[in-house]
Amino acid sequence: MFSAYLDIIRIRFLMMLAYRVNYYSGIIIYALNIGAYYFLWKAIYGTKELLGGMTVTQMTTYVAVSWMARAFYFNNLDREIASEIKDGSVAIQFIRPYNYIVVKMMQGLGEGLFRFFLFSVPGMVIVAFLFPVQLPSDPLTWLIFLAMLFFSFLINTQINIITGLFAFFLENNEGMMRMKRVTVDLFSGLVVPMSFFPGWAQDLMNLLPFPAITYLPGSVFTGKVAGSAVYNVFAVQMIWFVLLIVPLYVLWRGARTRLFVQGG
Repeated sequence: MFSAYLDIIRIRFLMMLAYRVNYYSGIIIYALNIGAYYFLWKAIYGTKELLGGMTVTQMTTYVAVSWMARAFYFNNLDREIASEIKDGSVAIQFIRPYNYIVVKMMQGLGEGLFRFFLFSVPGMVIVAFLFPVQLPSDPLTWLIFLAMLFFSFLINTQINIITGLFAFFLENNEGMMRMKRVTVDLFSGLVVPMSFFPGWAQDLMNLLPFPAITYLPGSVFTGKVAGSAVYNVFAVQMIWFVLLIVPLYVLWRGARTRLFVQGG
């Protein structure tokens, strides 16, 4: 069964190779996004050296690595699941000798690996030449960041699968999927770092899994979080991964008894 899951990762990776135009255009679009945010934050900082606990260089690095990290952990599994539920094809998955949820995560991982090696890495190299990005010099920081990036993928994928499974109960969860995407981008720290929010908002966001997707790995990469605190924020990610298994399992168990096909 393990080899079958590896094949699923490989197949999704090869499928992504067929959409090379999206790959090339994606690097350009992400570089433009990073450039827009760079000039925006540079104007916001003005003559100030420090805002939200970050220097201008740290902010530039945070923006660059956050967007390139998003290229890895981003996927549309929620829409795929909702589509399979609506057309009834998910029923076929029930009788196959594998776990549907694990298969979806493996498909997302195959897509993520493609984006990481052929999108995030070359994109980060290009961005580093265009903007004043300060990369970590400590190999341990790189290792911890990569491990945290993997958990960012896991947490984001869990949230996507949970959102997609709501199609079993709502029949049309398009609005929920759009709300989820905006919520993740905003509260994960992709648009505005969490440290720029007021104290009460930060306390509220600490109760949610979204900062574990972008803000915590970005803070480690830029050096905003250093020393023993790095292991604390890494532990936060692992805790959220474990906690999200519960609603995912409950939804999946309940969803299996509610399948009906619209349109015959």
